[in-house]
Amino acid sequence: MSTSEEQDAVDLIVKQWREQRPDLQNLDAMALLGRMTRCFQLVQKQMGENFRRHGLQLGEFDVLASLRRSGPPYTLAPTALFSSLMVSSGTMTHRLHGLEKQGLIERIADPEDARRSLVRLSPAGLACVDAVVVDHLANEENLLQGLDATQRQRLDGLLRDWMRLLESRPV
Repeated sequence: MSTSEEQDAVDLIVKQWREQRPDLQNLDAMALLGRMTRCFQLVQKQMGENFRRHGLQLGEFDVLASLRRSGPPYTLAPTALFSSLMVSSGTMTHRLHGLEKQGLIERIADPEDARRSLVRLSPAGLACVDAVVVDHLANEENLLQGLDATQRQRLDGLLRDWMRLLESRPV
């Protein structure tokens, strides 16, 4: 455990569990996941503030970024979007409606199947995502400030390994 000067809120939670339930095992797992959860919450908060400055929510940025990364003509089927972003079709419909209302995307007929529609970045959406991504990258760099290159590589490698393990398990 950390020294008393370095203890954080997770250390206190683990200590309380150890005192109240000394029979519990694997509190180290609780501590690790607790810290990861807290880091995730802090990252989400700071990212959310950055997106709000641009009039967006995180989920809306994800849609715009997915379309932008797809390359010209920045067009995808709604099913491809909600599959890649791992959200429900209802959530995606809500996001698309909001982005369309803001003029950042357009829904167009699929030239290969008139029964389907496609989602395309509008010129305003392309300009928006290109501006936001610059601030987003600066924000991400700020979030990682204080970790040197070796620490970042080590953390990235550990998270990559763990993600692969989690993704390989049946749901």
